[in-house]
Amino acid sequence: MTTAKHLRELIANGCVAMPGVFNAGIGRLVERAGFDALYISGAGLCNATAGMPDIGLLTLTEVAQLAGYIAHAVKIPCLVDADTGFGGPENAARTIRQFQRAGLAGCHIEDQEFPKRCGHLTGKSLVDVADMNEKIAAAAAAKSDKDFLLIARTDARAVESFAKAVERAQSYLEAGADAIFPEALQNEQEFRDFAREVKAPLLANMTEFGKSPLLSLGQLADLGYRMVIYPQTAFRVSMFAAGQMLRDLKASGTQESWLDRMQTRKDLYDLLGYDPTK
Repeated sequence: MTTAKHLRELIANGCVAMPGVFNAGIGRLVERAGFDALYISGAGLCNATAGMPDIGLLTLTEVAQLAGYIAHAVKIPCLVDADTGFGGPENAARTIRQFQRAGLAGCHIEDQEFPKRCGHLTGKSLVDVADMNEKIAAAAAAKSDKDFLLIARTDARAVESFAKAVERAQSYLEAGADAIFPEALQNEQEFRDFAREVKAPLLANMTEFGKSPLLSLGQLADLGYRMVIYPQTAFRVSMFAAGQMLRDLKASGTQESWLDRMQTRKDLYDLLGYDPTK
């Protein structure tokens, strides 16, 4: 079974939690923790790998390579952020082909104009519906694996209105999207109403410090969502802990007080499947 087919089966049978990862090591931790799938965050790749904001600065080649490292390090399905598809319809088609070769199970493409912004910031602008539909159709036609999950993300709630987000989602499904990602819904009622209006597998984004309330996996499952991503949770916790450690190291000149809060060498080698005696 391909990871794409596995992901399809998972969302057909329930609501799947997908922690966000930004490198293969974190991906293996997600798998070891017992999660059935993971999410490769575009923001995470930009922030952690390149030290840049989430405004679409990484190229398709870079994202495919970085995401491919993660996909090949784990056995669970990996869903990746494709931003705006890295260009027009032909670019979106190439994106799908590249991601399939990299071992990804699916991706989402959003309807923002380039350069994009984080979905929970103001100042976003959208492409015309017809232009997005053309991009989705080209991406769908480029799939060599029919199970590869093509998700259309709409940022229309923050830019236009809730009703327009619903309209766009329905249009994107007709154009060939397999699932919908409504970004930055603003309360539980909107999550409920969107699921009632849009009959397709839906993805909910539970990012911290954004416009959406932090609903539980169970709540979202009850509302009808099939995928829940936590794009930057592991990244934010890692950065917070590393910042505290570095301040202590600078002040004290030793890391000794942090030893019981570190992953040991043995644990790291075990995670990597590495036997240093061989």
